[in-house]
Amino acid sequence: MLLRAANAAGHGNKQLEIALANRNFKSVAINQRPGRHGGSAVKQSGRRLVRLARFRLNFMDRRLKCAAQVLIACLAFAASPARAQTDVFSPSFWDPHHRAPKPEMGDLRSIRFLTEDDYPPFHFALPDGALAGFDVDLARAICEELKIACTIQARRFDTLIDALDENQGDAIIASIRVDDQSRARLDFTSPYYATPARFVTQKTTQLTDATPESLRRKTIGVEAHSAHEAYLETFFPDAIRKPYDSQKALRDALAKGDIDALFGDGVSLSFWLQGEDAHECCAFRGGPFLDSRFFGEGVGIAVKKGNPHLRQALDYALAALAAKGTYTDLYLKYFPLGFF
Repeated sequence: MLLRAANAAGHGNKQLEIALANRNFKSVAINQRPGRHGGSAVKQSGRRLVRLARFRLNFMDRRLKCAAQVLIACLAFAASPARAQTDVFSPSFWDPHHRAPKPEMGDLRSIRFLTEDDYPPFHFALPDGALAGFDVDLARAICEELKIACTIQARRFDTLIDALDENQGDAIIASIRVDDQSRARLDFTSPYYATPARFVTQKTTQLTDATPESLRRKTIGVEAHSAHEAYLETFFPDAIRKPYDSQKALRDALAKGDIDALFGDGVSLSFWLQGEDAHECCAFRGGPFLDSRFFGEGVGIAVKKGNPHLRQALDYALAALAAKGTYTDLYLKYFPLGFF
């Protein structure tokens, strides 16, 4: 079964609740650097998307309304001049000291990207049907960097691989988690984002960090039977684990002070922290924590097996966008709080 990499904005996927993989330890190296202010264009774009997203709320069911409300908070944050200058650390998955030469483009004249339109803020449809989101903007930036034509088509998530196999597209950019199962059918670029685990505490806590030593004998809430619970058991054995059946119960427990901290997916937690439901109660503490045995190997752009030419071109473009700062600008546009 094809899996997304993160439970981003209210979706009910449980893909992080996986058994430990029987493979060697591998961590994703994170080169953090201060995020940069995206400028007036980003603010104007953020304000426009806020208005469009608010309009779209009137036409969505309750589940999508929740996701859109999170997105509105995210875009409003990005559109605020005061907040846009707040220091946020953006991850980098590319070695700044190693720049591969641009590959020969040959007969590569265009790329047909496949995605879906129901997973904000990664990829979603605006009221006029136009596609938007982090993955969508990144795909367009890739084509601009390669100086080739680009199309982006939305399909149901569970049909993406079949569409690629049937030559209805050239690459999938839809937050597909890289793991042994997805690699059996697809080749991937190097990761362009990962889903770290994070601790969250109340802002009034006396805790200044989140380490095995500082959390010894502290009560840590975690979703039951999840990869995050397994990670805590392995690396924070002296903490008191308190499992909860749902994210809502877990977050309510932290807000009420029933636990000292919670541990979970950094992407979904970042949306909660900047949304109205959190009431500005809490903040990230320590981390990020990345371990492929527990949280996956990250997310890459998928291509057909046996197409190294396209994969190499995409890898080149991703690294070039990172070096120019374009990747950071897009990250801050859609994740103004950051999840690293």
